[in-house]
Amino acid sequence: MPFVLPLLALAVFAQGTSEFMLSGLVPDIAHDLGVSVPAAGSLTSAFALGMIVGAPATALLARRRPRREALCGTLLVFLLAHVVGALTSAYGVLLATRVVAALANAGFLAVALATAASLAAPDAKGRATSILLGGTTLACVAGVPGGALLGQLLGWRVAFWAVAALCLPALVAVVRWVPAADDALDEGTAPGNVRDEARALRSPRLLTVLVLGALVNAATFCTFTYLASLATDVTGIDPGRVPVLLALFGLGSFAGVMAAGRWSDARPTPVLVGGGAALLAGWVLFAYAADSVPATLLLAFAQGALSFAVGSTLIARALYAASGAPNLAGGCATAALNVGAALGPWAGGLVIDGGLGYRAVAGVSAVLVAAAFVVGGAGATARAARRRTASRPGA
Repeated sequence: MPFVLPLLALAVFAQGTSEFMLSGLVPDIAHDLGVSVPAAGSLTSAFALGMIVGAPATALLARRRPRREALCGTLLVFLLAHVVGALTSAYGVLLATRVVAALANAGFLAVALATAASLAAPDAKGRATSILLGGTTLACVAGVPGGALLGQLLGWRVAFWAVAALCLPALVAVVRWVPAADDALDEGTAPGNVRDEARALRSPRLLTVLVLGALVNAATFCTFTYLASLATDVTGIDPGRVPVLLALFGLGSFAGVMAAGRWSDARPTPVLVGGGAALLAGWVLFAYAADSVPATLLLAFAQGALSFAVGSTLIARALYAASGAPNLAGGCATAALNVGAALGPWAGGLVIDGGLGYRAVAGVSAVLVAAAFVVGGAGATARAARRRTASRPGA
C-alpha cells in the first residue's frame, strides 16, 4: 500500500474525532456560550446534515479538479473551520463552522476514497478502503475519549485546536505524495462529463450497495447511540465503566475494518453474506442477553467488528461498481453511511419513546439488518433475471 494512505487515514481520524467528540463537550460548550444544552447538542445534528448534503455535492464540485488540489482544499477548509470554532464566542458562528467542517469532511472523504482506490492495485480497493476507514474506528477508540478528556482538563476549545493540529501532517503528506495530476494515476480514472458519471451512478448494482450500506450503518448507530444507557439501565454496568464498553466497541470496529481489508477484495460475498448473517444473529442475541454483563461486553466487541467489516466491504463494492465515477461514488457512499447514522438513532428513539425500553434498540438493529438481507436478495434476483434475458437468442 502507498505510504500516503496511513497519513490520509490520520486526517480521517481527526475528522472522525471531530464528528463524535462533541458528545462529551456539549455541557461545557453550552455553559461557555450561554446557550441551552439542546442548542449545543444541535451542533452534532448540523455536522451530520452537512455530511449527508456535502458528500455528493462537494464530490461533484471536485470532480474536475486534480485530486491533490481537492484533498488539500477540503482539508484546509476543515482545519480553518476548527480554528475559527476554537476562537469564536458566538454560538451562531460555531454552528456555521460545524456545517462548513462537515461539508469539507464529506468532500475530503469522497475524494480520499477515490484516491486510495486509484493508488492501490486494481484488485486491492477493499484493502485501501479499510486503511482509510481505520481512521474512523480509531477515532472511536482513542480520539473521542481523548477529545473529551482534553475538554474536561483544558476546555472544549483545546479539543478543537487538537483536531486542527492533527490535520497538518496529513496536509503535508497530500502535497508531498499524492500525484499532482490525475493522469499520473491508473488509466481510466479521469472524470467524464456529468451526464456520463450520473449514468454510472444509476447502476442498479451500485444503488443496491448504497441502500445496504445505509441499512447496515443505521443498525450500527441505532444501538451504539444508546449503548451507554442500555449498559447502565439494563445490563447494570457502573456508569464509570461505560468508557470501557465503548472502547471495546471501538476496538472491535478497528479489528473488523482490518479483517475486511484482507478478505473483501478476493472474497466479498462470504464477508457480506456470512458477516451479515452473524451480525443479524448478534443483534438478536444482544436484545435477549442485554441483562448479562459478560454477554454485553462480548457482543459490544463482536458487533463492532461485524458492523464495520460488512460496512467497509460495502464501500469497496460501491467503488468497484462505479469505477467510471469514482469521486461521485465515494461521495454517494459517504452520504449513504451518514443517512444510516441519522436513521438509526431516530428509529431507536422511536421505540424508546414508545415505552419499549433500551433493550429494544438491539431488536431494531436486527430488523434493519434483516431489511438489508431482503434488499440484497431482491437485487441479486433482479441481476440474475437481467442476465438470463440478455443471454436469450435475439435479446
